[in-house]
Amino acid sequence: MESVKGTNVLVTGAAMGLGKLFATQAVKEGAAAVVLWDANEVALKETAAELEKAGGTVHYATVDVTSQSAVAEAAERVRDDVGTIHVLFNNAGIVRGNGYFWENSTRDFTLTMEVNSIGPMLVAREFLPAMIESGAQCRVVNIASSAGLNAIPRMAAYAASKWAAIGFSDSVRLELEQAGHDKVKVTTVCPTYINTGMFEGAKGILFTPMLEQEEVVQRTWAAMLKGQPFVIMPWTSKMNKVLSAVLPIGLRDFYLRRVGVYNSMDEFSGHGQ
Repeated sequence: MESVKGTNVLVTGAAMGLGKLFATQAVKEGAAAVVLWDANEVALKETAAELEKAGGTVHYATVDVTSQSAVAEAAERVRDDVGTIHVLFNNAGIVRGNGYFWENSTRDFTLTMEVNSIGPMLVAREFLPAMIESGAQCRVVNIASSAGLNAIPRMAAYAASKWAAIGFSDSVRLELEQAGHDKVKVTTVCPTYINTGMFEGAKGILFTPMLEQEEVVQRTWAAMLKGQPFVIMPWTSKMNKVLSAVLPIGLRDFYLRRVGVYNSMDEFSGHGQ
């Protein structure tokens, strides 16, 4: 794909942060329709108004991506009002809980899994069949995390949810290739901490600065258009994953602790914690 001009784009978690930036870029490139889903009704309406003012054809709905019925009903409205979605950004995500796993409430980790893991599955299942049937170039972008590449103390549920998201996302990519649906491409995005406020208080990792939202969106967008399988950023995330695979467990743990991966959440507060 050269751009999303003339296509229908849907973004979950679209009211702010990366989701808002993805939607903004879709409007700039002349998407036929941009569909915004978010659980935050107030922020969602503000974002929709901004994008409409910028010239976009915008549809929006307050959607809880953990609810199968809510996702199905909202998806049906999208099919009626917009038609086939050609580009899907599964961006909605949360971080809940702070500290060791046994200190978290059951709702903290179940909700984290529901939003970050089950949500993308429910949403993708609604729109993939029409993407395949359309015969057009289509894209699914699943925003995961580098926390899905290595274990992270003090964020066990979040890491688990992102490990699941990566496994789901890349498996669907392979299934589409195996089934011969090569025009539908899946991109899995694994950034480290981003300056959205979600990871307020997270410590820096050696040679791994806090990522800027605009940089993540720019690189993700370019990869999406090309249909690239993965975006892993920065380069240290790739290196840490490779070293984790080849080093003995004791040496792996020593290395990741020394470079700061295992200590990065010691002072985590985040927004809404």
